[in-house]
Amino acid sequence: MTLLDNCAMLVRMSQHNARALGAEELILSHFSLAPMHDIEERVRLAAENGFSGIGLYVGQYIELEKSGFAPFGLEELLQQHNICLAEIEVVSGLGVDGQGGEKAALFEAAAWRIADHFESRYLQVIGPGGEVSEAARAFGLLCDRAGDHGLVVGLEFLPFTDIVSVHHARRIVEAAGRSNGGICVDIWHHQRGACDLAAIADLPAEFITGIQMNDGTLLPENSDYYTDCLTQRRAPGAGEFDIAAVVRAIRATGTRVPWSIEAPSTVGWANPEVHIAALATGMRKFM
Repeated sequence: MTLLDNCAMLVRMSQHNARALGAEELILSHFSLAPMHDIEERVRLAAENGFSGIGLYVGQYIELEKSGFAPFGLEELLQQHNICLAEIEVVSGLGVDGQGGEKAALFEAAAWRIADHFESRYLQVIGPGGEVSEAARAFGLLCDRAGDHGLVVGLEFLPFTDIVSVHHARRIVEAAGRSNGGICVDIWHHQRGACDLAAIADLPAEFITGIQMNDGTLLPENSDYYTDCLTQRRAPGAGEFDIAAVVRAIRATGTRVPWSIEAPSTVGWANPEVHIAALATGMRKFM
């Protein structure tokens, strides 16, 4: 083995393992920066602020493939910064067996390529899902396909879809009955939706496969929910949400998954250095 081989092996050994991340580690969720934000700066900012990994939007990954940068250039970049590609976003409509259509088929195929090459841990999925039985079938089949690539799946409840709350998501996950299928608990959609902390604390540990933290105002700053959630989020501690109570409720379940920080913000996107530093510093105050 050459000196170069030894150096490469040491880099790989020091890099975070996405599938071994634990409950004290932070992930920089993709949409904390603009959807097509420069990948080199995305990874650098994550590393400089102590994140163990990043999430990546499938749409950006496909563009990186088209440019020839992914997978190997991206792999080298991640290794240089000792960062893993932990999370894959997002398959809509519960995948090809649900209401996702051709886009879901395209995104699923890319997600499997990402998972196989980078050994990512998590795939994010959203509705619409239709009736519970229909949604559970589609979600279960998606979990089966994801499991073939080593992924757990998180179903995110979103008040602007027909899976509006943790209660709805739990019914689908329970009916699907897949060991790698669970719920993504995003504090924004909890706060602006059912706002039922007891329902979150009552989740079995294995039902929480993803967590997304952020902060915001108690009353919307934009009357359109979708626009508000993609432009007005803040760093934990910089808004009016009861972050500490949500952290307690999530920890009460016994889950050991890492904490993703997802704070899309037009102000933050325009000031990425300050924004990402604030996300990391803010969340650590509650851990």
